[in-house]
Amino acid sequence: MKTTWAVVADEAIARILQKPDEGGDLVPVEELTDPDAHAREGDLRRDAQGRRSGGSTQRSDGSRAPHALMSGANATASAGESELHLEAQGFARQVAQRLKQLHQARRFEALHLVAAPRFLGYLRKELDAEVERTVVGSLDKDLIHMSNAEITQRLFPPRDSGA
Repeated sequence: MKTTWAVVADEAIARILQKPDEGGDLVPVEELTDPDAHAREGDLRRDAQGRRSGGSTQRSDGSRAPHALMSGANATASAGESELHLEAQGFARQVAQRLKQLHQARRFEALHLVAAPRFLGYLRKELDAEVERTVVGSLDKDLIHMSNAEITQRLFPPRDSGA
């Protein structure tokens, strides 16, 4: 029987889980983290007064501008967003390198990828060709905070007995 793993990730955490041969819920193998990703996300999206950028901005007449076009923080918000994307791409590279190491050690033969669409794209782009050939399924959903049992149900739903 093939050793099947699932990588469930977001831009700060990647959980590597294994499908047991005898059935049951996925079991943890390893967890990779990028602690700076979530910490910096909040910092980068706030201006000096602690307001979130890009939502609405107060005009000189006291009314609220409904769009970031009126904001003086556009350059800062764009720079912050770019930095977040670079951080996520770096973490995707780290996850892909670890998967390559584990695959070379013959730890798994089949792989499911589960991540929010943008991060899933980054991860797929960084995968080594050998690891990419092991991918048997992918799901573009952020399930990182779900339990192993819930992830198991999403990826490997029980089959009907045909009754």
